[in-house]
Amino acid sequence: MIIESPLDLIFRDLFYRLPAFAGGLDVFLKLEGFNITGSIKVKAAIGLVEDLERRGIAKPHETVIVESSSGNLGLALSLVCAIKGYKFICVTDPNANRATIRGIELYGAKVIVVEERDPVGGFLGSRLKKIEQILQADPKAVWLNQYSNIANKNVHAEQTANEIAREFSKIDWMFIGSGTTGTLSGVSETLRQKFPGIKIVAVEPEGSVTFGGAPGKRSIPGIGTSVRPKLADLANPDKVVTISEAKTVETCLAFARDNHLLVGGSTGTVLAGIREVAPEFERGDTIVAISPDLGEKYLDTVYDPAWVAEHIVLKDESGAPANAYNGRINGGSRTDIPRYSRLDS
Repeated sequence: MIIESPLDLIFRDLFYRLPAFAGGLDVFLKLEGFNITGSIKVKAAIGLVEDLERRGIAKPHETVIVESSSGNLGLALSLVCAIKGYKFICVTDPNANRATIRGIELYGAKVIVVEERDPVGGFLGSRLKKIEQILQADPKAVWLNQYSNIANKNVHAEQTANEIAREFSKIDWMFIGSGTTGTLSGVSETLRQKFPGIKIVAVEPEGSVTFGGAPGKRSIPGIGTSVRPKLADLANPDKVVTISEAKTVETCLAFARDNHLLVGGSTGTVLAGIREVAPEFERGDTIVAISPDLGEKYLDTVYDPAWVAEHIVLKDESGAPANAYNGRINGGSRTDIPRYSRLDS
């Protein structure tokens, strides 16, 4: 394989079969973390920028592109803009992974971290407010607005959904994490046409308001919102499952131990959602889920015992609080790390 651009490094047909993962059935996990910049967001980044170009809004070496991101889209946009010749400003918050922020900067973009939470306890409202200030101050600045831009949905309707449809002759359940809902709305639009009767499940973290949940503080980036995105109006999932961040961490740890793959926080949330819905599966069902990224970007958050101890209350197998990987924090060996409650037990 010879490529002409880093943007050619999008792997569209990687699916990890998880034997008897839920309810005795196999689950097929679409792995997007091997794409360039490490996530599914590179598709949206290319689609959003090319949409501006088609409409004559963006001009290389002149337009300043601005976007709010918890990390993955910001990293993808920093690369796309560097290749295409645009200045890029990423507005993010303290939940963003340090490695991702450094990557954005290395591609030449400017990073602005908002520190103040919005009225419902998240950061998205504050990030959007900062973008308004940037747009007012710089007439060359253009906001992509991934939260309501139909191009965000369309790229997944045209690409991600068809990548899935080419792999399977039937799909009964499709699980997708809910963030901007671009992936959710796009994939569900196309797959409903190709697989009548498919059940689309949106998986949300506790504290996200996208589908009517009570707002609350969240610490794991990449999934959930504190301001409902307009694209959510196009999603119409058949079911919404809400997962605690403690359950997300437990699932990520168990998956790394049992399936030998570090997955990101949003993937852990989706996998926990599959376990939650498993009693509704029927023999012969085909279950597919999207894994937006892998776990390397979460080594200083979800997989870091000190960070978990500070931000998330875990429980051990007896149900008692277990705020950390005790062995790591106390200087013990890897075998000292407590095996948090298994979801399949």
